[in-house]
Amino acid sequence: MERPVTEDTTALAEHVAANRAYWDAQAPSWVAAGQKAWAQTAPTWGQWGVPDDECPMLPADCTGIDVVELGCGTGYVSGWAVARGARRVLAVDNSEQQLASARRLAADHGAADRITFVHGNAETLGAPDGSFDLAISEYGASIWCEPRAWLTEAWRVLRPGGACVFLGNHPLTMCTSPLDGSLPITDTLVRDWHGHDRFDWRDAADDPGGIEHSLPTAGWFALFRELGFLVEDYREPVPPTSYDGRPFAVTADWARRWPSEQVWWLRKPSTA
Repeated sequence: MERPVTEDTTALAEHVAANRAYWDAQAPSWVAAGQKAWAQTAPTWGQWGVPDDECPMLPADCTGIDVVELGCGTGYVSGWAVARGARRVLAVDNSEQQLASARRLAADHGAADRITFVHGNAETLGAPDGSFDLAISEYGASIWCEPRAWLTEAWRVLRPGGACVFLGNHPLTMCTSPLDGSLPITDTLVRDWHGHDRFDWRDAADDPGGIEHSLPTAGWFALFRELGFLVEDYREPVPPTSYDGRPFAVTADWARRWPSEQVWWLRKPSTA
């Protein structure tokens, strides 16, 4: 499989550079979670570990399809695609340290020769037009990249009839996140619903992070329509009843009352 050309690292956008530094530093703390996910016999999705039959982001049979994972982290989604028979998988991530973990885990699970790991920005892929049947992102490009940029690239590298599936933060969680970045999020609207798209957590009071991106729901629809994507499905996963506590910014009790995550299933028309 050809190795795509990555972006010009001398001219990274602010959010790309900030998120690269953040995830390079965070990578060691995600190895254990990556090991657990790689060892699973069936995928689970999002921070609540929603079962695959409730949130089927990957086809049950990936035989013969080419997959690109946009923001792969420790690479377990790419590993699941390989386990389901994908013909070839390209896994792109902005953090070299995350990719180092992904490569080790892929080797541990006998998938190193089935996945091409590339250090790069999902907003500026170097893969040729029409290279893939599926573009997928679970808390990768879906929140850390600028929406128009990464979805434009996903459209470009998908073949006609190809699918784009992604999971990320629900816009309601962004609007209820305290302005000072303290945790957990609240049951009060503190940010405008309309007009938001960039959230800088570098100076957050609790757990300082990188720069995230989101859109209000109508903004996502408008962008999909402009790019030409068809929306095939949309879901707001709910934590299983067995789940308790707060894995990140949202408590399970909060997420049972209001949507904390969103999943979109998009399709590039076969006549595109």
